[in-house]
Amino acid sequence: MAAPARRGTKQDVSAQGCALTFISLVAGVIALLMWSDGLTAGAVFVVLVYVVVLVGVGWGRRRRAAAARQLYAVQSTEVARYHAMKPREFEEAIAYLCHRDGCTRAQVVGGAGDLGADVIATAPDGRKIVIQCKRYGPTTKVGSPDLQRFGGTCYSVHGAQIATVVTTSVFTQPAVCYARQHGIRLYDATALGAWASRTGPAPWM
Repeated sequence: MAAPARRGTKQDVSAQGCALTFISLVAGVIALLMWSDGLTAGAVFVVLVYVVVLVGVGWGRRRRAAAARQLYAVQSTEVARYHAMKPREFEEAIAYLCHRDGCTRAQVVGGAGDLGADVIATAPDGRKIVIQCKRYGPTTKVGSPDLQRFGGTCYSVHGAQIATVVTTSVFTQPAVCYARQHGIRLYDATALGAWASRTGPAPWM
């Protein structure tokens, strides 16, 4: 999982725009027909209802936009903290998140000869989690070679039931493809920020 699913896609916005255009046309036609038939009060009522609907839609959009901005700020603050850490501190922070969210025996095992595992924990449901941590800058992407090295050991050597790579950056498309093929869960900066701020799922969920 490279990032939690995002709401409010361009397709959603386009669909809403088409719906509003259709409603506008229908309301306009009804109001004109009523006006031409001498039903002035009815035509005014239709227009007023339409205005109320427009105001409600606009208010709803502003509220969702404000909530999205607030969520982004919270998640970005969490990721910024991890960027300021040294690699070992980042691994300890990930182990802490595992422990915070119910894992048992969450421990940092990264170091010389770790064979790709930085954090090993037991999920609340008993599955073994093996995590590789990549504290990279925002311009350094986690590539397919990184995933291949981890994929070669996470299951066969460490016995992972859940294999995850967590980064403060993003993954290249080849890395994403490799992870999908081998069942490795990906947590980029956005997903990490959501996990850390409790606004998104943990890697084992």
